[in-house]
Amino acid sequence: MLSHVFVGVNDFDRAMAFYSPVLERLGLVLRFTEPARPWAGWQTPGVARPLFLIGQPFDGQPAAPGNGAMNALLAADRATVDAVHALALQHGGRCEGLPGLRPEYHANYYGAYFRDPEGNKLCVCCHGDA
Repeated sequence: MLSHVFVGVNDFDRAMAFYSPVLERLGLVLRFTEPARPWAGWQTPGVARPLFLIGQPFDGQPAAPGNGAMNALLAADRATVDAVHALALQHGGRCEGLPGLRPEYHANYYGAYFRDPEGNKLCVCCHGDA
């Protein structure tokens, strides 16, 4: 369904320090990084798409979080949701919702919400019963 997701950042080094451990814990690998541009992209090992990208906006204007915009990252299990949320906070993220069941979505939806150091909202979730 998706080719890629791009999250705009202003401080590329700070964003790399945040996203690298968070995405690695989700099992994603760095596909490329070009600090001179600056941008970077991660993927599931052995799968070309989708990509998760960070970088400065193409138009050269400052990046700004979108009101109502959120990217949800899929985790293999609830323990991974817990671990990724903790890593996000440890690396400069801000909590927007502790890990837990969200039965209003469906019986097994387990998610956590946070913002990156630039204010972009993210979710990490799983849909299984463990």
